[in-house]
Amino acid sequence: MAYDQIGGTAAGLAARLDAELRDAHPLTILRAAYQHLGDKLALVSSFGAESAVLLHLTAQISPNIPVLFLDTGMLFGQTLDYRKTLAAKFGLTDVRDLRPAFADLATQDPSSDLWRTSVDACCNIRKVLPLDRALGGFDGWITGRKRFHGGDRLSLPVVEAADGKIKFNPLANWGKAELEAYVAEHALPAHPLVAQGYASIGCWPCTQPSEDGRAGRWAGQEKTECGIHVARAPGVAPNVGGDI
Repeated sequence: MAYDQIGGTAAGLAARLDAELRDAHPLTILRAAYQHLGDKLALVSSFGAESAVLLHLTAQISPNIPVLFLDTGMLFGQTLDYRKTLAAKFGLTDVRDLRPAFADLATQDPSSDLWRTSVDACCNIRKVLPLDRALGGFDGWITGRKRFHGGDRLSLPVVEAADGKIKFNPLANWGKAELEAYVAEHALPAHPLVAQGYASIGCWPCTQPSEDGRAGRWAGQEKTECGIHVARAPGVAPNVGGDI
């Protein structure tokens, strides 16, 4: 792994980088991530309501950094269009569309209505498993999480170790004001659904309009995360019965 070349484990490097970068500008954090991991670094993006900022920042470091996009088969058509718009505008050269495995859909969700009975199991086969497979070739990844989202994200570090990999959260310190200022400064295009009242955008069955951050995701349920950010012990399969 790339971080072994400079000594220590993923956890050790993550702790050191978090101490160094906890108050740094997102571009500085992204530059450090790319310096340490190079082609073993990927960005995971939903191409959702706030995604343009991180994608634009990352493209300034290198437009060749792989962007992993979870095309669940349940996304809004506007999200798929937005993905193409941003990739072209920012010159992103390696956007990879990750789709659920045909075998998983055939055996667990043949009628495409698993979300009605188990949103956890649906997220597992459409998001968690495809991303697990894709991340196998990387030592670290970049996320768009921010502390102001609330919930488990309130104590989000800038750099962390999870599942043997290093995760960079360059926007952890930014709030709505910083995001809106960056969008305005660079004239970034908005997701088409934002104008219709969607503050956070995921799959259509589990997303509702909401002005309160992520409140429109899995509304009325205890679930607040799809599961891709829930760390697991090595060899432990995703928990489809809890908050994955």
